[in-house]
Amino acid sequence: MTVPPVRSQTWRWWIAGLLLLATTINYMDRMTLANASGRVIDEFGLSKQQYGNIEVAFGWAFGIGALFFGFLADRVRVYLLYPAILAAWSVVGFATGLTEGYAGLLLCRTLLGFFEAGHWPCALKTTYAVLSEKDRTMGNSILQSGASIGAIITPQIMKYILAQPGGSWRTGFLAIGVVGLLWAALWFISLRPRDLQSQAAPPLKTDTKELWAILRGGRFWALALLVMGIQVPWHIFRVWLTPFLQIGRRYGEAAALNFNSVYFIATDLGCLLAGAAAAWLVRRGSPAHDARRTVFVGACLLTSLSVFIPKLGHGWPLLCTLLLIGAGALALYPCYYSFTQELTSTHIGRITGLLALWVWSLTSPIHSLFGYIIDRTGSFDVLAVAGLTPWLGVLAMKLLWREPARGAGESVEAGGV
Repeated sequence: MTVPPVRSQTWRWWIAGLLLLATTINYMDRMTLANASGRVIDEFGLSKQQYGNIEVAFGWAFGIGALFFGFLADRVRVYLLYPAILAAWSVVGFATGLTEGYAGLLLCRTLLGFFEAGHWPCALKTTYAVLSEKDRTMGNSILQSGASIGAIITPQIMKYILAQPGGSWRTGFLAIGVVGLLWAALWFISLRPRDLQSQAAPPLKTDTKELWAILRGGRFWALALLVMGIQVPWHIFRVWLTPFLQIGRRYGEAAALNFNSVYFIATDLGCLLAGAAAAWLVRRGSPAHDARRTVFVGACLLTSLSVFIPKLGHGWPLLCTLLLIGAGALALYPCYYSFTQELTSTHIGRITGLLALWVWSLTSPIHSLFGYIIDRTGSFDVLAVAGLTPWLGVLAMKLLWREPARGAGESVEAGGV
Protein backbone atom coordinates (compact mmCIF):
# COMPACT_ATOMS: atom_id res chain seq x y z
CA MET A 1 0.00 0.00 0.00
CA THR A 2 1.33 3.45 -0.93
CA VAL A 3 2.20 5.58 2.09
CA PRO A 4 0.63 9.06 1.88
CA PRO A 5 3.18 11.88 1.70
CA VAL A 6 3.80 14.02 4.76
CA ARG A 7 2.33 17.40 3.96
CA SER A 8 3.05 20.68 5.71
CA GLN A 9 0.53 22.66 7.72
CA THR A 10 0.80 25.38 5.09
CA TRP A 11 -0.37 22.96 2.41
CA ARG A 12 -3.23 21.72 4.60
CA TRP A 13 -4.53 25.24 5.13
CA TRP A 14 -4.05 25.94 1.42
CA ILE A 15 -6.47 23.06 0.74
CA ALA A 16 -8.87 24.56 3.28
CA GLY A 17 -8.62 27.78 1.27
CA LEU A 18 -9.32 25.85 -1.93
CA LEU A 19 -12.48 24.48 -0.32
CA LEU A 20 -13.40 28.01 0.70
CA LEU A 21 -13.10 29.00 -2.96
CA ALA A 22 -15.37 26.11 -3.99
CA THR A 23 -18.02 27.25 -1.50
CA THR A 24 -17.59 30.80 -2.79
CA ILE A 25 -18.32 29.69 -6.35
CA ASN A 26 -21.23 27.59 -5.09
CA TYR A 27 -22.83 30.65 -3.55
CA MET A 28 -22.00 32.94 -6.43
CA ASP A 29 -24.06 30.65 -8.67
CA ARG A 30 -26.78 30.48 -6.03
CA MET A 31 -26.91 34.19 -5.15
CA THR A 32 -26.96 35.56 -8.70
CA LEU A 33 -30.69 34.92 -9.00
CA ALA A 34 -31.47 36.48 -5.62
CA ASN A 35 -29.46 39.59 -6.51
CA ALA A 36 -31.21 39.90 -9.87
CA SER A 37 -34.62 38.94 -8.45
CA GLY A 38 -36.29 42.28 -9.17
CA ARG A 39 -35.36 42.22 -12.86
CA VAL A 40 -36.07 38.52 -13.28
CA ILE A 41 -39.51 38.87 -11.66
CA ASP A 42 -40.33 41.78 -13.96
CA GLU A 43 -38.94 40.19 -17.14
CA PHE A 44 -40.73 36.87 -16.65
CA GLY A 45 -43.84 38.35 -15.02
CA LEU A 46 -43.51 36.23 -11.86
CA SER A 47 -45.57 36.45 -8.70
CA LYS A 48 -43.74 36.30 -5.37
CA GLN A 49 -45.09 32.78 -4.90
CA GLN A 50 -43.66 31.69 -8.29
CA TYR A 51 -40.31 33.15 -7.26
CA GLY A 52 -40.60 31.14 -4.06
CA ASN A 53 -41.47 28.03 -6.08
CA ILE A 54 -38.15 28.30 -7.92
CA GLU A 55 -36.42 28.04 -4.55
CA VAL A 56 -38.63 25.09 -3.61
CA ALA A 57 -37.51 23.25 -6.77
CA PHE A 58 -33.88 24.16 -6.03
CA GLY A 59 -34.21 22.90 -2.47
CA TRP A 60 -35.87 19.60 -3.29
CA ALA A 61 -33.30 18.92 -6.01
CA PHE A 62 -30.55 19.84 -3.54
CA GLY A 63 -31.89 17.28 -1.07
CA ILE A 64 -31.99 14.53 -3.69
CA GLY A 65 -28.52 15.48 -4.92
CA ALA A 66 -27.14 15.49 -1.38
CA LEU A 67 -28.36 11.94 -0.81
CA PHE A 68 -27.08 10.74 -4.19
CA PHE A 69 -23.65 12.36 -3.95
CA GLY A 70 -23.36 11.62 -0.24
CA PHE A 71 -23.57 7.90 -0.89
CA LEU A 72 -21.38 8.26 -3.98
CA ALA A 73 -18.68 10.16 -2.07
CA ASP A 74 -18.29 7.21 0.31
CA ARG A 75 -17.74 4.80 -2.59
CA VAL A 76 -15.94 6.87 -5.28
CA ARG A 77 -12.68 8.71 -4.78
CA VAL A 78 -13.36 12.34 -4.02
CA TYR A 79 -10.24 13.32 -5.96
CA LEU A 80 -12.15 12.85 -9.22
CA LEU A 81 -15.75 13.18 -8.03
CA TYR A 82 -15.38 16.65 -6.51
CA PRO A 83 -14.12 18.56 -9.58
CA ALA A 84 -16.62 16.73 -11.80
CA ILE A 85 -19.50 17.91 -9.63
CA LEU A 86 -18.25 21.48 -9.55
CA ALA A 87 -17.81 21.54 -13.32
CA ALA A 88 -21.36 20.21 -13.77
CA TRP A 89 -23.03 22.89 -11.68
CA SER A 90 -20.93 25.56 -13.39
CA VAL A 91 -22.22 24.43 -16.79
CA VAL A 92 -25.80 24.57 -15.50
CA GLY A 93 -25.18 28.02 -14.06
CA PHE A 94 -23.88 29.16 -17.43
CA ALA A 95 -27.00 27.74 -19.12
CA THR A 96 -29.20 29.77 -16.76
CA GLY A 97 -27.99 32.91 -18.48
CA LEU A 98 -29.42 31.59 -21.74
CA THR A 99 -32.96 30.80 -20.52
CA GLU A 100 -35.90 32.47 -22.22
CA GLY A 101 -38.80 31.83 -19.83
CA TYR A 102 -40.04 30.63 -16.46
CA ALA A 103 -39.94 26.92 -17.42
CA GLY A 104 -36.29 27.11 -18.52
CA LEU A 105 -35.34 29.04 -15.41
CA LEU A 106 -37.09 26.49 -13.22
CA LEU A 107 -35.27 23.61 -14.94
CA CYS A 108 -31.86 25.24 -14.62
CA ARG A 109 -32.32 26.04 -10.95
CA THR A 110 -33.46 22.47 -10.31
CA LEU A 111 -30.34 21.04 -11.94
CA LEU A 112 -28.18 23.61 -10.17
CA GLY A 113 -29.55 22.46 -6.82
CA PHE A 114 -28.91 18.81 -7.65
CA PHE A 115 -25.25 19.28 -8.60
CA GLU A 116 -24.41 21.93 -5.99
CA ALA A 117 -25.42 19.47 -3.27
CA GLY A 118 -22.40 17.32 -4.09
CA HIS A 119 -20.05 20.01 -2.81
CA TRP A 120 -20.73 19.41 0.88
CA PRO A 121 -20.08 15.66 1.29
CA CYS A 122 -16.96 15.98 -0.88
CA ALA A 123 -15.72 19.01 1.06
CA LEU A 124 -16.32 17.41 4.46
CA LYS A 125 -14.52 14.24 3.43
CA THR A 126 -11.62 16.43 2.31
CA THR A 127 -11.40 18.35 5.59
CA TYR A 128 -11.59 15.05 7.46
CA ALA A 129 -8.73 13.66 5.37
CA VAL A 130 -6.33 16.61 5.49
CA LEU A 131 -7.01 18.25 8.88
CA SER A 132 -6.48 16.93 12.40
CA GLU A 133 -9.28 16.72 14.97
CA LYS A 134 -8.22 19.90 16.71
CA ASP A 135 -8.26 21.87 13.45
CA ARG A 136 -11.54 20.67 11.97
CA THR A 137 -13.96 23.21 13.45
CA MET A 138 -11.71 26.02 12.25
CA GLY A 139 -11.32 24.26 8.89
CA ASN A 140 -15.08 23.88 8.62
CA SER A 141 -15.47 27.57 9.48
CA ILE A 142 -13.13 28.46 6.63
CA LEU A 143 -15.00 26.09 4.31
CA GLN A 144 -18.39 27.55 5.26
CA SER A 145 -17.19 31.16 5.17
CA GLY A 146 -16.96 30.82 1.41
CA ALA A 147 -20.76 31.07 1.42
CA SER A 148 -20.42 34.58 2.76
CA ILE A 149 -17.61 35.55 0.41
CA GLY A 150 -19.64 34.42 -2.59
CA ALA A 151 -22.61 36.33 -1.31
CA ILE A 152 -20.45 39.40 -0.63
CA ILE A 153 -18.90 39.75 -4.06
CA THR A 154 -21.87 38.66 -6.17
CA PRO A 155 -24.00 41.76 -5.44
CA GLN A 156 -21.08 43.97 -6.44
CA ILE A 157 -20.56 42.01 -9.66
CA MET A 158 -24.26 42.25 -10.44
CA LYS A 159 -24.37 45.93 -9.51
CA TYR A 160 -21.52 46.65 -11.94
CA ILE A 161 -23.10 44.57 -14.73
CA LEU A 162 -26.56 46.07 -14.31
CA ALA A 163 -25.16 49.62 -14.24
CA GLN A 164 -23.65 49.23 -17.72
CA PRO A 165 -25.61 50.46 -20.76
CA GLY A 166 -27.70 47.50 -21.83
CA GLY A 167 -26.42 45.49 -18.86
CA SER A 168 -28.25 42.21 -18.38
CA TRP A 169 -28.64 39.94 -15.37
CA ARG A 170 -27.78 37.06 -17.72
CA THR A 171 -24.12 38.15 -17.96
CA GLY A 172 -23.55 37.32 -14.30
CA PHE A 173 -24.59 33.70 -14.78
CA LEU A 174 -22.33 33.33 -17.82
CA ALA A 175 -19.26 34.78 -16.11
CA ILE A 176 -19.59 32.82 -12.87
CA GLY A 177 -20.06 29.57 -14.79
CA VAL A 178 -16.65 30.04 -16.39
CA VAL A 179 -15.00 30.66 -12.99
CA GLY A 180 -16.22 27.29 -11.74
CA LEU A 181 -14.50 25.46 -14.57
CA LEU A 182 -11.22 27.15 -13.67
CA TRP A 183 -11.50 25.84 -10.09
CA ALA A 184 -11.45 22.25 -11.34
CA ALA A 185 -8.06 22.88 -12.95
CA LEU A 186 -6.74 24.40 -9.70
CA TRP A 187 -7.85 21.31 -7.76
CA PHE A 188 -5.75 19.01 -9.96
CA ILE A 189 -2.76 21.36 -9.68
CA SER A 190 -2.98 21.39 -5.86
CA LEU A 191 -3.60 17.72 -5.04
CA ARG A 192 -2.63 14.23 -6.03
CA PRO A 193 -4.81 11.15 -5.39
CA ARG A 194 -2.56 9.93 -2.56
CA ASP A 195 -3.03 13.24 -0.68
CA LEU A 196 -6.47 11.97 0.33
CA GLN A 197 -5.17 8.52 1.21
CA SER A 198 -6.42 8.78 4.79
CA GLN A 199 -9.89 8.25 3.41
CA ALA A 200 -8.71 4.71 2.55
CA ALA A 201 -9.98 2.87 -0.49
CA PRO A 202 -13.73 3.02 -1.08
CA PRO A 203 -15.30 -0.01 0.61
CA LEU A 204 -16.57 -2.78 -1.60
CA LYS A 205 -19.46 -3.28 0.79
CA THR A 206 -21.38 -0.82 2.88
CA ASP A 207 -21.35 -1.71 6.58
CA THR A 208 -25.14 -1.71 6.69
CA LYS A 209 -25.33 -2.83 10.31
CA GLU A 210 -23.16 0.04 11.49
CA LEU A 211 -25.03 2.59 9.36
CA TRP A 212 -28.42 1.47 10.64
CA ALA A 213 -27.15 1.66 14.21
CA ILE A 214 -26.25 5.31 13.60
CA LEU A 215 -29.62 6.09 12.00
CA ARG A 216 -31.52 4.57 14.91
CA GLY A 217 -29.48 6.46 17.49
CA GLY A 218 -30.53 9.61 19.29
CA ARG A 219 -27.44 11.50 18.14
CA PHE A 220 -28.49 11.24 14.48
CA TRP A 221 -31.97 12.53 15.25
CA ALA A 222 -30.53 15.32 17.38
CA LEU A 223 -28.63 16.46 14.29
CA ALA A 224 -31.70 15.99 12.08
CA LEU A 225 -33.66 18.44 14.24
CA LEU A 226 -30.67 20.75 14.68
CA VAL A 227 -30.03 21.15 10.96
CA MET A 228 -33.73 21.78 10.33
CA GLY A 229 -33.58 24.62 12.81
CA ILE A 230 -30.46 26.26 11.39
CA GLN A 231 -31.56 25.92 7.77
CA VAL A 232 -34.47 28.32 8.09
CA PRO A 233 -32.78 31.63 9.07
CA TRP A 234 -29.81 31.21 6.73
CA HIS A 235 -31.82 30.42 3.60
CA ILE A 236 -34.82 32.64 4.32
CA PHE A 237 -32.58 35.69 4.52
CA ARG A 238 -30.44 34.49 1.60
CA VAL A 239 -33.50 34.29 -0.65
CA TRP A 240 -35.68 37.12 0.64
CA LEU A 241 -33.28 39.81 1.88
CA THR A 242 -33.05 41.70 -1.43
CA PRO A 243 -36.83 41.71 -2.09
CA PHE A 244 -37.40 42.65 1.56
CA LEU A 245 -35.13 45.67 1.28
CA GLN A 246 -36.32 46.82 -2.15
CA ILE A 247 -40.03 46.14 -1.83
CA GLY A 248 -40.64 45.88 1.90
CA ARG A 249 -38.50 48.81 3.05
CA ARG A 250 -38.22 50.84 -0.21
CA TYR A 251 -34.46 50.77 -0.67
CA GLY A 252 -33.16 51.35 -4.21
CA GLU A 253 -31.59 48.53 -6.21
CA ALA A 254 -28.00 49.77 -5.75
CA ALA A 255 -28.49 50.37 -2.02
CA ALA A 256 -30.01 46.91 -1.55
CA LEU A 257 -27.15 45.24 -3.42
CA ASN A 258 -24.57 47.19 -1.42
CA PHE A 259 -26.19 46.13 1.84
CA ASN A 260 -26.27 42.52 0.64
CA SER A 261 -22.49 42.62 0.47
CA VAL A 262 -22.23 44.14 3.94
CA TYR A 263 -24.72 41.59 5.30
CA PHE A 264 -22.66 38.69 4.05
CA ILE A 265 -19.45 40.24 5.38
CA ALA A 266 -21.17 40.05 8.76
CA THR A 267 -22.10 36.41 8.16
CA ASP A 268 -18.50 35.60 7.24
CA LEU A 269 -17.20 37.25 10.40
CA GLY A 270 -19.76 35.33 12.43
CA CYS A 271 -18.70 32.05 10.85
CA LEU A 272 -14.98 32.62 11.41
CA LEU A 273 -15.55 33.89 14.95
CA ALA A 274 -17.49 30.72 15.71
CA GLY A 275 -14.45 28.62 14.84
CA ALA A 276 -12.11 30.93 16.72
CA ALA A 277 -14.37 31.00 19.79
CA ALA A 278 -14.57 27.21 19.89
CA ALA A 279 -10.78 26.97 19.62
CA TRP A 280 -10.37 29.55 22.42
CA LEU A 281 -12.72 27.63 24.72
CA VAL A 282 -10.79 24.41 24.08
CA ARG A 283 -7.51 26.12 24.93
CA ARG A 284 -9.07 27.16 28.23
CA GLY A 285 -9.87 23.54 29.06
CA SER A 286 -13.36 23.00 27.63
CA PRO A 287 -14.00 19.69 25.84
CA ALA A 288 -14.38 20.24 22.11
CA HIS A 289 -18.01 19.12 22.04
CA ASP A 290 -18.99 21.44 24.91
CA ALA A 291 -17.21 24.35 23.24
CA ARG A 292 -19.26 23.80 20.09
CA ARG A 293 -22.48 23.73 22.10
CA THR A 294 -21.61 27.01 23.80
CA VAL A 295 -20.87 28.71 20.49
CA PHE A 296 -24.10 27.34 19.05
CA VAL A 297 -26.19 28.88 21.84
CA GLY A 298 -24.48 32.24 21.35
CA ALA A 299 -25.35 32.15 17.65
CA CYS A 300 -28.99 31.35 18.49
CA LEU A 301 -29.17 34.50 20.61
CA LEU A 302 -28.10 36.58 17.61
CA THR A 303 -30.57 35.05 15.14
CA SER A 304 -33.39 35.61 17.64
CA LEU A 305 -33.07 39.36 17.06
CA SER A 306 -35.32 38.76 14.04
CA VAL A 307 -38.32 39.28 16.35
CA PHE A 308 -37.62 43.03 16.21
CA ILE A 309 -37.94 43.29 12.40
CA PRO A 310 -41.65 44.25 12.33
CA LYS A 311 -40.91 47.25 14.57
CA LEU A 312 -37.97 48.49 12.50
CA GLY A 313 -38.52 50.63 9.44
CA HIS A 314 -36.13 52.10 6.91
CA GLY A 315 -32.90 53.05 8.70
CA TRP A 316 -29.80 52.03 10.63
CA PRO A 317 -31.51 50.17 13.50
CA LEU A 318 -32.98 47.75 10.95
CA LEU A 319 -29.70 47.33 9.08
CA CYS A 320 -27.64 46.74 12.22
CA THR A 321 -30.15 44.17 13.44
CA LEU A 322 -29.95 42.34 10.12
CA LEU A 323 -26.14 42.26 10.36
CA LEU A 324 -26.27 40.61 13.79
CA ILE A 325 -28.86 38.09 12.59
CA GLY A 326 -26.64 37.22 9.63
CA ALA A 327 -23.56 36.75 11.83
CA GLY A 328 -25.45 34.32 14.01
CA ALA A 329 -27.06 32.46 11.11
CA LEU A 330 -23.78 31.33 9.55
CA ALA A 331 -21.99 30.79 12.88
CA LEU A 332 -24.34 27.85 13.46
CA TYR A 333 -22.98 25.82 10.53
CA PRO A 334 -19.37 24.99 11.54
CA CYS A 335 -20.77 23.67 14.83
CA TYR A 336 -23.19 21.44 12.92
CA TYR A 337 -20.49 20.13 10.58
CA SER A 338 -18.22 19.28 13.50
CA PHE A 339 -21.06 17.51 15.34
CA THR A 340 -21.56 15.44 12.18
CA GLN A 341 -17.88 14.50 12.10
CA GLU A 342 -18.16 13.45 15.75
CA LEU A 343 -21.03 11.14 14.82
CA THR A 344 -19.12 9.03 12.28
CA SER A 345 -15.82 8.82 10.46
CA THR A 346 -16.72 6.09 7.96
CA HIS A 347 -20.14 7.26 6.76
CA ILE A 348 -19.67 11.03 6.48
CA GLY A 349 -20.97 11.19 2.91
CA ARG A 350 -24.01 9.01 3.60
CA ILE A 351 -24.96 10.76 6.83
CA THR A 352 -24.58 14.28 5.43
CA GLY A 353 -26.53 13.21 2.34
CA LEU A 354 -29.39 11.80 4.39
CA LEU A 355 -29.49 14.85 6.63
CA ALA A 356 -29.48 17.17 3.62
CA LEU A 357 -32.32 15.25 1.94
CA TRP A 358 -34.27 15.47 5.17
CA VAL A 359 -33.76 19.16 5.76
CA TRP A 360 -34.13 20.45 2.19
CA SER A 361 -37.28 18.38 1.65
CA LEU A 362 -38.93 19.76 4.77
CA THR A 363 -37.78 23.37 4.70
CA SER A 364 -37.80 24.24 0.98
CA PRO A 365 -41.62 24.67 0.80
CA ILE A 366 -41.24 27.48 3.33
CA HIS A 367 -40.16 29.76 0.48
CA SER A 368 -43.42 29.18 -1.35
CA LEU A 369 -45.31 29.75 1.91
CA PHE A 370 -43.42 32.99 2.55
CA GLY A 371 -44.18 34.15 -0.99
CA TYR A 372 -47.87 33.30 -0.54
CA ILE A 373 -48.05 35.25 2.74
CA ILE A 374 -46.25 38.24 1.23
CA ASP A 375 -48.54 38.23 -1.83
CA ARG A 376 -51.61 38.17 0.42
CA THR A 377 -50.49 40.61 3.12
CA GLY A 378 -48.15 42.90 1.19
CA SER A 379 -45.76 42.68 4.17
CA PHE A 380 -42.40 40.99 4.70
CA ASP A 381 -42.71 40.99 8.49
CA VAL A 382 -43.14 37.21 8.47
CA LEU A 383 -39.31 37.21 8.48
CA ALA A 384 -39.58 37.84 12.22
CA VAL A 385 -40.09 34.14 12.98
CA ALA A 386 -37.15 32.91 10.90
CA GLY A 387 -34.49 33.57 13.54
CA LEU A 388 -36.16 31.55 16.29
CA THR A 389 -35.95 28.09 14.74
CA PRO A 390 -32.28 27.33 15.69
CA TRP A 391 -33.42 26.88 19.30
CA LEU A 392 -34.88 23.58 18.09
CA GLY A 393 -31.28 22.40 17.78
CA VAL A 394 -30.42 23.43 21.34
CA LEU A 395 -33.40 21.46 22.65
CA ALA A 396 -32.63 18.43 20.47
CA MET A 397 -29.00 18.27 21.58
CA LYS A 398 -30.07 18.53 25.21
CA LEU A 399 -32.61 15.71 24.96
CA LEU A 400 -31.20 13.33 22.36
CA TRP A 401 -27.41 13.60 22.14
CA ARG A 402 -25.69 10.98 24.27
CA GLU A 403 -22.04 10.04 23.96
CA PRO A 404 -21.52 6.34 23.05
CA ALA A 405 -19.79 4.04 25.48
CA ARG A 406 -16.07 3.64 24.84
CA GLY A 407 -15.41 0.84 22.43
CA ALA A 408 -18.92 0.97 20.98
CA GLY A 409 -17.59 1.35 17.46
CA GLU A 410 -17.97 5.00 16.52
CA SER A 411 -14.99 7.22 17.18
CA VAL A 412 -15.53 10.40 19.16
CA GLU A 413 -13.31 13.45 19.07
CA ALA A 414 -11.90 13.44 22.57
CA GLY A 415 -10.16 16.76 22.38
CA GLY A 416 -9.43 19.68 20.12
CA VAL A 417 -11.68 21.49 17.72
